[in-house]
Amino acid sequence: MHDSSIKRIRSLPIWQGEITVVPLVGGRTNLNFLVEDKTGKYVARIGEDIVEHHVMRFNELAASRAAHAAGLSPAVVYAQDGLTVLDFIECKTFTSDDVRQQHNLEKIVPLIRSCHMDIPAHLRGPVLVFWVFHVIRDYAARLLEVNSRYASRAPNLLAIANKLEAEAGPFDMVFGHNDLIAENILDDGDRLWLIDWDFAGYNSPLFDLGGLASNNGLSPDQEIWVLETYFEAPITDDLLHRYHAMKCASLLREAMWSMVSESTSNIDVDYATYTTDFYERFQQTYEIYLKM
Repeated sequence: MHDSSIKRIRSLPIWQGEITVVPLVGGRTNLNFLVEDKTGKYVARIGEDIVEHHVMRFNELAASRAAHAAGLSPAVVYAQDGLTVLDFIECKTFTSDDVRQQHNLEKIVPLIRSCHMDIPAHLRGPVLVFWVFHVIRDYAARLLEVNSRYASRAPNLLAIANKLEAEAGPFDMVFGHNDLIAENILDDGDRLWLIDWDFAGYNSPLFDLGGLASNNGLSPDQEIWVLETYFEAPITDDLLHRYHAMKCASLLREAMWSMVSESTSNIDVDYATYTTDFYERFQQTYEIYLKM
């Protein structure tokens, strides 16, 4: 797979002089490569639409361009079907430990707010809504369709999702990143960058805030700090309840994403271990939620 991808990257008309193409580790929905020519370094991302995960590359491209225009993400240098080339940022890729550092959270929350509030002014063409509860319903149906080893869990997970949807509203709508794992936040020493817009789309702000917390292990006190900083107001019991419902939905979607990927993906990722990890996180978080 890498050989054909490297050949395709080398054939692009944008390069000047000799080029090197080196695979990058990571990437759960794309193959990523570091490319260097005489003008500089770039990242080439290769990935087709993944309909079962609601990943559509036209949407990712529109979000990437708008995020750059909003000052949040590297510039798109070139794009064609299933392939995007972006400027390379010399940086540190965050880990969950980095996200939990207070001085970093103080930069991350404004980054999220800017994503939510500033990107829509720069969007062009059609873009998607990423409604987590629809995604979960679609995942449940797909687990049954492919006779997944998790198919027997689908009805119960669907019932939980419907309960969470009823309790997470009423809903505001912003333009969400919707995949706030640590690896999608970069630090160049002066500022933070937000990358990888595969799942971008209009959504509740509580989904990104819940995802940031659940993906990176924020403490309860940090969660309150994030919410009050984001909303610029003391947290109410109603908002906190809605937030925790959406946080559960974020974990459930992540676990079901991996369940489906076990049956459908050809990217070299240990989905079985990932499924176990996030399903356990979801169960623990949901049990706490039920006691609130």
